[in-house]
Amino acid sequence: QVQLVETGGGLVQPGGSLRLSCAASGFTFSNYVMSWYRQAPGKEREWVATITDFGITTTYTDSVKGRFTISRANAKNTVYLQMNSLKVEDTAVYYCKAAGGRTYWGRGTLVTVSS
Repeated sequence: QVQLVETGGGLVQPGGSLRLSCAASGFTFSNYVMSWYRQAPGKEREWVATITDFGITTTYTDSVKGRFTISRANAKNTVYLQMNSLKVEDTAVYYCKAAGGRTYWGRGTLVTVSS
């Protein structure tokens, strides 16, 4: 059974940091490109960052460049999103996605940035 489980969300003050994790199971993780998306209240889901199967290439949406870092540990079947200098507008449910032979989504973890 395929599972993607995101953890690490929570409440943080502006300027703070969080690290999200997405643990994968049920498929060959190292064969998949992994991405993070987010969906803010009342808005459509948007792409945040992507990392290729062996982590050689990473890409980011402009609004998070220089603040967020995506990484992966294939030995642990886990992808991470380190989020620094968080802003109120980063508040959203964050989802991980696996893309390869098939596409899989996690259920999300809520990040709230508020003072």
